[in-house]
Amino acid sequence: MGAKGKIALGVVVSVVVIGAVSANAGDDGDSGSGGKGKDSAASAERGSGTKSDTKSGTKSGTKSGTKSGADTKKDAKAGKAEKKVAFQGDGDFEVGTDVKPGTYRTTGNTDSLCYWERAKDASGEMDSILANDNVSGTSYVTIPAGDKLFKSSGCKDWEAVDTKATGTPAALVKGDGGMHRVGVDIAPGTYRSTGNTDDLCYWERSKDASHSLESILANNNVSGTAVVTVAAGDAYFKTTGCKDWKKTG
Repeated sequence: MGAKGKIALGVVVSVVVIGAVSANAGDDGDSGSGGKGKDSAASAERGSGTKSDTKSGTKSGTKSGTKSGADTKKDAKAGKAEKKVAFQGDGDFEVGTDVKPGTYRTTGNTDSLCYWERAKDASGEMDSILANDNVSGTSYVTIPAGDKLFKSSGCKDWEAVDTKATGTPAALVKGDGGMHRVGVDIAPGTYRSTGNTDDLCYWERSKDASHSLESILANNNVSGTAVVTVAAGDAYFKTTGCKDWKKTG
């Protein structure tokens, strides 16, 4: 047994548990758990324009730079994409007032500079932390109605997750990509990662995105080659500090 501490904002904010294997169910069936080591602290533009056609089939428009109907449709889609953002990646958010209970995702984070925290109160004390993580790549987090505060620092904006949404699952996963929804971001199956050093590769199978110890189905710190089977019933697969994972079966 051993332990690694998570560092965020210059202080130790949680302890990573090595060798933990446990289970839990969470809001919306989502899951994940935190850091490098077995983990947990207790995952529009607007456009308008006109278009006129002559009988000869030629099209004419103004030279003022107005947009065609097609451009307007693209801008409308862009507007919808922007509306996905639920709250910013920096700040303290009161649950039920600033942020609704639910599952959220942040993507595109680098170098574990993104830190988030679920808290039971706003005291700022260690005992108030329910779960937390330092993130590279993507993280999913389920915020229950019972939480009081959600903190986010250095993260990309958070968007609400439609837990019924489908996707095109990948068979090749970046080794430092963070959390992946099974069946949406990653296909179930057996994966292999080679060339890992110094136990810096951490992987985790989880059954929800609460990031509690109970959400962890299995996890490990790896040197050398890692092989793991991601089950269809898993909710998330997390990978941090690993070489890329390739599906082998």
